[in-house]
Amino acid sequence: MTATEPIIELKNISYFYRNSKTEALKDISLKIYPGEKVAFLGANGAGKSTLFKHLNGILKPYSGEVLIHGETISKRNIVKVRQTVGIVFQNPDDQILAPSVEQDIAFGPINMGLSENEVESRVNEALKLVNITGLKDRSPHHLSGGQKKRVAIAGILAMRPEVIVLDEPTAGLDPRAAENIMAVIDKMNHELGITIILSTHDVDMVPLFADRVFIMHHGRIEAQGTAKEIFKQPGLLEHVHLRMPRIACVFELLQAEGLDVETKVTPVDARDEILRLLNSPENKRWKLHGNNSH
Repeated sequence: MTATEPIIELKNISYFYRNSKTEALKDISLKIYPGEKVAFLGANGAGKSTLFKHLNGILKPYSGEVLIHGETISKRNIVKVRQTVGIVFQNPDDQILAPSVEQDIAFGPINMGLSENEVESRVNEALKLVNITGLKDRSPHHLSGGQKKRVAIAGILAMRPEVIVLDEPTAGLDPRAAENIMAVIDKMNHELGITIILSTHDVDMVPLFADRVFIMHHGRIEAQGTAKEIFKQPGLLEHVHLRMPRIACVFELLQAEGLDVETKVTPVDARDEILRLLNSPENKRWKLHGNNSH
């Protein structure tokens, strides 16, 4: 297995829900590579959650195939697939079942047939990674939304998957809790080398996180590229009922004032572009013209 081979590959997958004649997914093909941070961006109902349930065999495509490490998902390899690709659902209550945080995180490793010592080691490691060691003996059902998300992530981490899929990981969280969850996700990628796939409609968060972005709309992949490439297309975002990041809007306002600036979508790039603008001869001429006009 080389680093250039995809860890996940979808080939022309389509999917119908039984009670609907509308295709939930339409002819989707894509590849995701080891170590990537990938965001699926789309409005509610775009098909993101349905797509994610195909990535470890919860749903089976109506047509097409899903390959993990080059093997099509089947009954024969489903256990291996689910050890490779772990999913954290949008609502943590859907996957937190045990009476204590420790027991909940231990559930997956126990079902993998690991020894008692190995299970304990993995639980403690996962608790530490998501910064909830102090919640070990608490009932998960009495925790805050952000704490529940961490428990759900820890439960998947304890199984040591190569890929973690997170469906709307910041949904319903206050800004500080959302920021903390994203810091945990980034840590999993940078320190553990885990491939991260997440869905969101938060256009401000995506440029800070993603190596690649897939835009979903009505069950299709409308576009893919880096955040910079995607957010250079305001027409595309309008078409899929999304907006430009707030930072990009500032540059559009500056352009409307006649300034020669390039639209940027991250704070660091925005700082560099503004410093370039402040030091440019064109800016000095613009300021002079502006002063004369008053």
